[in-house]
Amino acid sequence: MNRFPFSAIVAQDEMKQALLLAAVDPAIGGVMVFGDRGTGKSTAARALAAILPPIVAVEGCRFGCAPTDAGTCPDPCTSKKTAKRAVPFVDLPLGATEDRVIGALDLERALRSGEKRFEPGLLAKAHRGFLYIDEINLLEDHLVDLLLDVAASGENLVEREGLSVRHKAKFVLIGSGNPEEGELRPQLLDRFGLSVEVRTPQTLDARVEIMRRCAAHERDAATFCEEWAAADAKIVRRIARGRSRLPSVETPDEVLYDASRLCMACKADGLRGELTVMRAARAQAALEGADTVKRKHVIAVAPMALRHRLRRDVLDETGSTIRIERAVAEVFG
Repeated sequence: MNRFPFSAIVAQDEMKQALLLAAVDPAIGGVMVFGDRGTGKSTAARALAAILPPIVAVEGCRFGCAPTDAGTCPDPCTSKKTAKRAVPFVDLPLGATEDRVIGALDLERALRSGEKRFEPGLLAKAHRGFLYIDEINLLEDHLVDLLLDVAASGENLVEREGLSVRHKAKFVLIGSGNPEEGELRPQLLDRFGLSVEVRTPQTLDARVEIMRRCAAHERDAATFCEEWAAADAKIVRRIARGRSRLPSVETPDEVLYDASRLCMACKADGLRGELTVMRAARAQAALEGADTVKRKHVIAVAPMALRHRLRRDVLDETGSTIRIERAVAEVFG
C-alpha cells in the first residue's frame, strides 16, 4: 500500500513538527492532535511511521523484543538471530475489546492441547512503535484506564484466566479527535507530552495545492510516492541524525530556569510541563543539529508542550495558545 508521503502534506507545520520530535525522543510522551475533520491528522501519523528506519528485533519474537531484551518476554525468546522489522504502527479501534487490547488466553491452543499460552494484544504489537487512536475522545472509559496504566509504567500486566503475564509495552501514543464531539478525560490528556491544534487551511493557494496532490496520489500512487521519495529520505536522515545527537545535547541551567519561569507564568498544572518542555526543546535542538539547548528552542516547543496543561480561568476566555504567547512575551520580553 502506497501511503501518502509525509513530505507531501501541505501546511499543518506544527503537527508535523510535533511528530518529528516524538520520533526523535519517544520519552516526550506522545502527541495529541485536536482539530477539524479531514485535515490530515491520521494521514500524517501513518506517513511518518511508514518512512522511519526499520527496527532490529529478535527473530520470531511475538513481542518485538530488542536483542538486548532477549529472554525477558513471556515466550521467552531465546533465538540468537535478529531480523529487521518495519516500525510498528497499530490502530486501536474504538470498538476494541479489552482482550484484544491487552491480550488474553489463546483459547484455540488451550482447547486443542490443554496448554495455557498468552496471545499478545495490540499493546504488545505496538511495542517500540506507534499506537494510534482516532477519535480518542470517544474511547470507552475502561480502555482509557488501561492506557493510563501502561503509559505510566511502560509495561502491560495481565492477571486473568489463570494467567499472570507481564511484558514491555513502550510506544509513542498518538491520538486525534474533534473537540466538538466530546472532551478528552484530563487524566489521559495529561499523559500526552505534546498537544497540537490543526485547522482547515484558510488560504486559497493551500487548498488548491492539497486538491492537486490528492488527485495525483489517487491517479497513480506509486509514481506520486516516487516523486516525493527524495524529500521523505531527507526527513529520515534528519530524524536519524537527531536521534544520534540527542544523548550529547547539553541543557544549561539557564534554559531550565527559562522553562520553569515560563511554566509558572502560564500557571501550568504539575511538573510534567517543565519536564516536557525540557525534553521537547532538547529534541528540537537535536533536530536542528545544535549541541546545546537555547532559549529559542524552549520558545519553539512551549505551545505544544503546555497548551493542554493550563488551568481554566473563568475570568479569561483567551485560548491556550494566546495565553502561552502572552506569557512568553512577559517572561522573555
